[in-house]
This record gives sequence, C-alpha cells and structure tokens, in this order.
Amino acid sequence: MSAPENIAISACSICAGIGKHPILHGITLPLAAGRWTSIVGPNGAGKSTLLKVLAGLLPHSGGQVLLHGRELHAWPRRERALHLSWLGQNEAAAEDLTVYDVAMLGRLPHQGWMQPASPQDHAAVEQALRATQAWDWRARALGQLSGGERQRVLLARALAVQARVLLMDEPLANLDPPHQADWLLLVRELVARGHTVVSVLHEISMALQADDVAIVARGRLCHHGAAQEAATHRALEQVFDQRIAIHGVDGQWLALPRL
Repeated sequence: MSAPENIAISACSICAGIGKHPILHGITLPLAAGRWTSIVGPNGAGKSTLLKVLAGLLPHSGGQVLLHGRELHAWPRRERALHLSWLGQNEAAAEDLTVYDVAMLGRLPHQGWMQPASPQDHAAVEQALRATQAWDWRARALGQLSGGERQRVLLARALAVQARVLLMDEPLANLDPPHQADWLLLVRELVARGHTVVSVLHEISMALQADDVAIVARGRLCHHGAAQEAATHRALEQVFDQRIAIHGVDGQWLALPRL
C-alpha cells in the first residue's frame, strides 16, 4: 500500500452503529491519494455506514477519521467542504429548484455569506453539468426529471465542489448502461487529474474497474488490495459464498454468477 503521506483519507480502528445497534467493528482502511477505491460487500455489510463515517455524516464511537493526515472533526466545516465532496443515496433536494441551481449548491463552500456567484462559480457549474450531460436541462426543475436524470444532476453538484476527495454512495443508481459507462470515464478523468475517488458499488464488475477494492462483510474489513490481483478476486468470491466467479474477458475482469 501507499506510504502514509500519500493517504488522502483513512479510517483508523473505526467502530460505529445506529442507536444501540453496532455496525462497524474496528475498521482500519487507508485510502490512497490519486486513486479510485471501490468498497464492496454483501447487503448489510456496513459499506454505506463506513462511507458516511468517512464523510463525517455519521458519528463513530471509536477510532478516528483522518483527512490528509488531520483528524476530520478538527477541520473547520467550510474548509472541510472544500476538500471533501459527497454524493449519497436518494439525496433530498428541493423539487422546484432548477438543475442549474442544484448544481450551484456545490459551490457554497467557495462563496462568502450572502455573496453572489462568481464567474468561477458559474464556470465550475457549467463544467460539471456538461460532464454529466445535464447542461441541456439546466433550466428545468429537479422534480421534472427521471431518476437517472436526477442522479446525474446530483453528481454534477458533487463535481462542482471541485474537491480533491470525492465520496460516492451507489452513484450508478438509476443510471442506464451508457451513462454508467460515462460515469466510469468521468471517474478515470478525475483520478488522472490527481483526485481521490471512493465509491460504494453493488455492481462488482464495475467495481473491478477501480484501482483498489475494499471488501467489507459483517462490519469488518475482509480484504483491501488492487482490483487486478488474484487475491482480491478470491476474496470477492469467498465473501459472496462462491456464488460469483471472477473471469477475465477482453482484458477486463467480470463478476459472473457461478452456475
């Protein structure tokens, strides 16, 4: 794994739960800067809980989260929002806001109190909406969009922040295969520019396109390694009770049902 100074964000002995129900049990997961890591595992494994803890959206009862080597909660809220962007599942947003205004919400950490959007803000929003192919609907209300269209707008909002670390929980929800492919290209472009991307994915074949894969089961980290490694493939097959098999097809790794 990368040297500590090259770690963008990390969980250190994290324990967390909801109410009195424990979910995460001592997870330590260093996430390398400038790489894409996919977090995968069975339903109920604690993947989304872990990502929310990394984002500072869910408290943890033990351990700590470090962002660029600094304890997450030591960051001033606005400064942290400039460095760490979030895209969650089924995120709420005002249905009457225009697509453009929703994306502009991503620029709030860059703006002073009650200050109008700057030319840089408008340029970042246009770039984000064009990157997600949502620019043509910029004047439409969010409530008029399909689920897939809405997801692309929320992704644009996250991109508009221009943070160095981007956390995404089920970003492919409601996206059809062509737009899933677009998302994959977008993530690769972000990583090529030095950004760090961490995604929770159910689509194992898509997760295997990442640089690294972290496998979580029963609230514990089972494996963390390069997506191309045989040990990662064996760990994936094991955590899914040998019901999938990892195969190489045309230079890519695919997770197929084991018949």
